[in-house]
Amino acid sequence: MALSAGDARRIALRAQGLLGAVDRKAGVTGVLRRLGAVQLDTISVLARSHELLPYARLGAVGRPAVEEAYWNGDLAFEYWSHAACVLPMEEWPLFAFRRRAARARTSWYRQVTDAVYAKVLDQLRAEGPLTATDLGGAKNGGPWWDWSEAKSAVERALMVGDVVCTRRRGWKRVYDLPERAIPGDLLHDDLTDAECLRRLVARAGAAMGVATQADLADYHRLTLAQVESVIAETGLVAAEVADWAPAGRVTTAHRVWADPAALSGPPRGRHRTTLLSPFDSLVWDRPRTERIFGFTHRLEAYVPAPKRVYGYFSMPLLAGGQLLGRVDPARERGTLVARHAAFEGGVAQAVRSAPAMAEALAEAARWVGCGEVRVERTTPAEAHGALVAEVARTPV
Repeated sequence: MALSAGDARRIALRAQGLLGAVDRKAGVTGVLRRLGAVQLDTISVLARSHELLPYARLGAVGRPAVEEAYWNGDLAFEYWSHAACVLPMEEWPLFAFRRRAARARTSWYRQVTDAVYAKVLDQLRAEGPLTATDLGGAKNGGPWWDWSEAKSAVERALMVGDVVCTRRRGWKRVYDLPERAIPGDLLHDDLTDAECLRRLVARAGAAMGVATQADLADYHRLTLAQVESVIAETGLVAAEVADWAPAGRVTTAHRVWADPAALSGPPRGRHRTTLLSPFDSLVWDRPRTERIFGFTHRLEAYVPAPKRVYGYFSMPLLAGGQLLGRVDPARERGTLVARHAAFEGGVAQAVRSAPAMAEALAEAARWVGCGEVRVERTTPAEAHGALVAEVARTPV
């Protein structure tokens, strides 16, 4: 199957729920099941990343709807996928391969005694679902990574599958025993490693629409060898995308695969105009983002402030199926502040993109309860007046 770069981009957008009709009936749960993984992160500017992701697809989603979809105890669980992620409950059996690998480990970064590990499980068994604070405290008194032994023990138990998290209290994980939290028909590690990998790669292919073998590996943090071992049985079909192959030697990592359902008809429909979390699955794989959109994006939250180019938490602007720029937002009382709105291309392109940026900022402001938008800085600087004018005429 030969695809143009534009076709591949539209297929990827449709697979990610950012092109075409919005399935509002399925809601946040439908978004989670479609994508197969929603990355978690502690940074909160407009909102935390797991809230930004359904917002980008559905519009103004309230926090109760997100909490209900992720942490009602029945529909999802947390585990290590692309990173720390919320995963659909039906994927519990698919991570048996990772739980088995964790059980086989002989060394861990944080030391935990057998006595403390057993005590944590006994306490959960006796008292029911508990947070790390309930289990004796999450930290030793130092920085956030200075975990207590009880926190280290329960996180190891989460990795190997002796405990599970299907709820949060505030931002704290609530740990429970799998036999109490996972439905009986899903509570098993019966699938072989090969079957786990086959299903995860197939689901990653469906979530991306069209992807290289390296893309497929990155989605759930598999190795290229793991993908190669099952790719022929996934049902994905080989494809070629114009301009995706690098110059010079092409390796198996560059081979392209497509989901047959994504090829069943041309990807048409309304493009979403929105701001994306840097951890959104459309853009979390930086090489893929550069290949599809010609857009280079890096999270600068952990870069010293004087060295930042775009800002602390710059969010890509998606409009018309393209990434047109990015904005570093903040909230000051009832105002959404665009600390730095940076556009792709030169001045003329920035002026053409200003209405889309203004629309995305206005919608974000309404969502987080801000009554106005203020622009502080733009790149290129010559586009500042155009963006300020568009913001002034776009209702919040």
